[in-house]
Amino acid sequence: MSSEPSAPTALRAPLRSLLFVPGHRTDWLPKARAAGADAVILDLEDAVPAADRPLARARVTEALAEAAAQPAGGTALFVRINPLDDWTAAGELRAVVRPGLAGVVLPKVHTAADVRLADRLIGWCEHEHGLPTATTALVPLLESARALHDAYDIAAAAPRVAHVGALTAPGGDVERAVGYRWSREGAETQALRSRVLLDVRAAGAPYPVTGLWTDIADLTGLRAFAEQNRALGYDGMMAVHPTHIPVINEVFAPGPEELDRCARLVAAVESAQRDGIGALTFEGRMVDEAMAETARAVLARHGRG
Repeated sequence: MSSEPSAPTALRAPLRSLLFVPGHRTDWLPKARAAGADAVILDLEDAVPAADRPLARARVTEALAEAAAQPAGGTALFVRINPLDDWTAAGELRAVVRPGLAGVVLPKVHTAADVRLADRLIGWCEHEHGLPTATTALVPLLESARALHDAYDIAAAAPRVAHVGALTAPGGDVERAVGYRWSREGAETQALRSRVLLDVRAAGAPYPVTGLWTDIADLTGLRAFAEQNRALGYDGMMAVHPTHIPVINEVFAPGPEELDRCARLVAAVESAQRDGIGALTFEGRMVDEAMAETARAVLARHGRG
């Protein structure tokens, strides 16, 4: 087991929403960007029919080249490759780890050894394309009971690991592996999502995300699920449809009232400290430097620091 948590790299950024787009349908990218997704995951795995995978790889490579030519600050592009159990995935890494790529989404991760292998392969690809070391983020998908159990070791296996969390969609790999019966309320997976989140935070992997909500039309259920995940401590969610992005973005971003309260709290604590007071009552609650530090972090992350 790893004894030291990996250190988050300054190149990683928080992501509220990551929208899956099939790799052979890169013509959907404008719609994904228009929806406001912080990141798009171009999929070379489950969303692509086997016969279309060569086409998908070519189109994804073209999309990355186009993104590399655009000014920085746009929608981040990730690519979900196939599992690293044959040469297919290695070839995909050589094709997609290039300028324009924010990160690789690695499916079917079982142990930390899978992450270490992916880390080495990505590093070689970065070197091949003249990219700085650890430019490319790695997002392991925990899709087996073993992977969920070993979330800490997986998250700590390489410094490039980011955005890892528990995905608990109905009927998918995780439901089959764990044996839960999915419900709209999410009570059966709340403990699982919480434990994985704690492991990921303890490992030092930045900005964990969760998901998925697969009922396209149920935006009310999506909002409740997103609010539950934000309350647990996740920074964002993966999504399967553009209509979900505005809801997710709203839930995972503090509103003006919350930011204003953070600013008032910091001002109140700092004023009290100048008077030699460490703890005080602020808007009906006891606060001190620990609460002020949390408020400062929120403000800094959202441009108010």
